[in-house]
Amino acid sequence: MQIPSPNLKEISVHGTKSFPCAIYQTRSIGKGTLVKHHWHDEVEILYFFGGEFRLEINMEQFFVHSEALYFINPGELHSIYTEKAGSPGEDAIVFSLDALGFDSHDAAQVQLIQPIQNGKLLFPRCLLPVQPGFLAVRDAFLHTMQSFGHPLNEAAPLENGAVTDDLTSQLFIKSSLLRILAVLSRHQLFRPTEKNLDKRVEGIKAVLTYIRENYKEKIYIQDLAGQVHMNEQYFCRFFKKSIGRTPMEYLNEYRIKQAMRLLEETDLPVTEVCLECGYNNLGNFLRAFKKYTEMTPLKYRSSIPAE
Repeated sequence: MQIPSPNLKEISVHGTKSFPCAIYQTRSIGKGTLVKHHWHDEVEILYFFGGEFRLEINMEQFFVHSEALYFINPGELHSIYTEKAGSPGEDAIVFSLDALGFDSHDAAQVQLIQPIQNGKLLFPRCLLPVQPGFLAVRDAFLHTMQSFGHPLNEAAPLENGAVTDDLTSQLFIKSSLLRILAVLSRHQLFRPTEKNLDKRVEGIKAVLTYIRENYKEKIYIQDLAGQVHMNEQYFCRFFKKSIGRTPMEYLNEYRIKQAMRLLEETDLPVTEVCLECGYNNLGNFLRAFKKYTEMTPLKYRSSIPAE
């Protein structure tokens, strides 16, 4: 059983530095978490082509029962859950608006791209088949995916993303993304930013950032509660209601994911991996690792395909 990536604010580049755009295909293997809570500075467009899912964006729930497109604005905390076993999954395009910018500062740059970058204008939350513009946006989305040269709707997941440095492909991708913006603009689907930010969302993001930056050290509930100025009891209820697991469960999952990464990418002994991931007791580490992966660290390392 592989744990989906528990990254918080993603620090990896989506695409390349020169062309910050990538595609992802996540496939469901059963009911439960498909994509864990995270956020990033790029725009994300999600395409659900069937199945039943629960999408959480800034702690608001959206239930997906049929074909739909959803838009994630920069900085929005989001996650995806499979509500019914057998649901296929979702495709995603993640891109920085820098990839679509114009040096000439024309109307598209000044009136649309810059306001989105500055957080003054938001994408629509979703687009359904009955709404005007859906087919045009979906076709442009699928054309973007095809321009990466990756087969659509294949069973194998593409969770690490696909990128391209081919000039012609990048031109087709850029033109398709601009077409999406044009269709949304034509139907007046962009919306102004609400002035009142949800403090709960910002609080959760602060806690998740603290975990990411300090997971190697001892972390107590009072440390996490202090990030949002709550007492420990109220904080634990608040966190579990927001994320779906207790703070310590989330911390342990994050540490185990880092351990998996170290086992994959380094030759560090298991004892050093244990210490690097914030565990001071080898027995506790081994029990936690087996709980989340159903295998020992050595067995996990030996199961990694040789390059």
